[in-house]
Amino acid sequence: MPPPNASNSASASNQSGSSASGGRPSGQPPLLVARSLSKHFAARRLFEGVSLSVEPGERVALIGPNGSGKSTLLKILAGQEEHDRQAGADLLIRKGAKVAYVAQSDTFQPGVGARHAVIDHLLALMRAGKLPQMHDDHEAELAADMTLDRVCADAIADLDTPTDRLSGGQRKRVAIARALAGEPDLLLLDEPTNHLDVAGIAWLERTLTEHARRGASITITHDRAFLDSVASRIVELSRAYPEGTFSVYGGLEEFQRRKTEFLDGQARQEKALSAQVKEDIRWLSRGAKARRTKSKSRIDASYARMDELAELRARNAPQRAAEIDFAATDRQTQRLLAGRGLSKSYGGRTLFHDLDLLLGPGSKLGLMGPNGAGKTTLIRMLLGEIESDPATQRQIDDDEHLRQTGQLPPSAPRPGTIVRAPNLRTVLFSQRRDELDPEMTLGEALSPVDTVHYRGRPLHIASWAQMFLFAKDQLRAPLRTLSGGELARVHIARLMLEPADVLILDEPTNDLDLASLDVLEESLEEFPGAIVLVTHDRAMLDRLATSILALDGLGQGNARYFADFAQWQRLVGDAPTKGRGGGGGGSSSAGASQPSVMPAPGTPGTFSSAPAPSAASAAAGPRKKLTFNEQRELAQLEKDIAATEAKIQQLEVQVADPAVMADRKKMQSACAALSAEQTKLAGLYARWEALEARRG
Repeated sequence: MPPPNASNSASASNQSGSSASGGRPSGQPPLLVARSLSKHFAARRLFEGVSLSVEPGERVALIGPNGSGKSTLLKILAGQEEHDRQAGADLLIRKGAKVAYVAQSDTFQPGVGARHAVIDHLLALMRAGKLPQMHDDHEAELAADMTLDRVCADAIADLDTPTDRLSGGQRKRVAIARALAGEPDLLLLDEPTNHLDVAGIAWLERTLTEHARRGASITITHDRAFLDSVASRIVELSRAYPEGTFSVYGGLEEFQRRKTEFLDGQARQEKALSAQVKEDIRWLSRGAKARRTKSKSRIDASYARMDELAELRARNAPQRAAEIDFAATDRQTQRLLAGRGLSKSYGGRTLFHDLDLLLGPGSKLGLMGPNGAGKTTLIRMLLGEIESDPATQRQIDDDEHLRQTGQLPPSAPRPGTIVRAPNLRTVLFSQRRDELDPEMTLGEALSPVDTVHYRGRPLHIASWAQMFLFAKDQLRAPLRTLSGGELARVHIARLMLEPADVLILDEPTNDLDLASLDVLEESLEEFPGAIVLVTHDRAMLDRLATSILALDGLGQGNARYFADFAQWQRLVGDAPTKGRGGGGGGSSSAGASQPSVMPAPGTPGTFSSAPAPSAASAAAGPRKKLTFNEQRELAQLEKDIAATEAKIQQLEVQVADPAVMADRKKMQSACAALSAEQTKLAGLYARWEALEARRG
């Protein structure tokens, strides 16, 4: 009995919804047809009876809870792994169609450069007869060069650099280039956004859209902005559906709406069936005399309904999410960490220069920049693992001048130093999750003893594991058997046992499913300490970051603060990367020394003694509608903000002018004007946000 208002099947044949990307089936023969695929590992069932078809032009996003078997299913579709052999199971690829697979972890021969990694891959395919369009080594080299020029030209300066010396994002681009060079009809990507920066994700979105003109793609991802931008169809792999999957044409919002409708209908079906089964049980429990009159077919139907109800109850069981809740130390200090005039250069390349930074309770700083821009270096500096480059003489002179004239409070750090609150507790969530031995058991990783102490109360290791969706029988399983999402939950569980003043999260969203992402965001929203957030997840930045620090990644050391992610996206997000200075707001000569310019109040670089009002207090109280005069003020504010931002850009160019830099008085005047405009802009944004919140 199908649920009311739902399609007869929640499998891939369910094509309800409308595609915002025009990705409905083209009517052409499908590139891939999978029927009733199942996969078991020992006694553990990953999925069962999964069917899926993909037609040319489709951009399928494959999502699902951690541990549901998404990566395994993609490997099966790519021919990298076998599905269970059982009646009705089949996997068909259209004759002549080429399939390329990009794994979650990129593997290359040690010491091989990016260019030769692609060439060697094409030569291997050509000699195996899988690239009929190529006939000799020269054609393979030409195809590799053309693809790398299109995919990696703006990300890798030297394509002969060994792949083991490239960043994670650069390696991912090479892996995707290796797959694209063979001109595949079907491209299979497993979590490709994990190591890409925001610019790299934008590139991938364009690449998949262009590839749809000649083929199709299936991408495992939980990047919500990526789902909305690229996916023409979203398929969720989950035991909550009758045939293992639920498929909807359209973006994430349309998918969530259809999913809610379906699950609500399935819940109503369970309720109706439960009432019917109760009647069946009463009927079956009558005395022996009555039983002689019972129809065998009615008895069989009753037991069939009981089996169906048991299956429905299993599917409708609430989908739990990990119980993520970071503990703070409840420190009352208003200034947790303050850095001033921070700089770092390596090999003549400046990562950041003359950077000011201030973290206090409630501040949530989004740290952005392309791969190699210096985000990890800055994190290591905040952790105290490395020191800032020494202050220049000009920085020292300017510091003395600002202190003598009262423009700088006495408590401000000296240039090139970081001042931390006494006994500051900083906890790092690193994107490099390789500090744990893969042969270690889950129980050993969660706690070396049988009891953990969380928020002042003891918890047995089994109860602690259940908070992160691990069953008791998994405690003895080695970590190498866990999925990427399950490993991410292990690391979060370990961090939650460490109370922190400052949380530094380096790509915390990698491998987490949508349910876990929601819980993680809620926990970070409520965390009372300071947060430094490095993530490619644009939805998380938009929701959490109270300010953005963008490193330019051009080797000139420019960095710029933005009020929030929306401002960064408006000013920088759509601008070309090359030639952009200061994270999008100006430029300076490479390695040029500039005096320290204090950021505007309300940004992480403010060295004001008065604490900024919290977002919670600003939002408290009843919301009143805007008056007519306030509506006019709001409209004028948007014009004033645009004009002030333009003025700031002009002043930043002026400050970077060598002629101005050579004249001390002109430089001080320009810096003072820039500081005044930044202060003005912060005030305009504060007023705009207050009015906009009331209007909303």
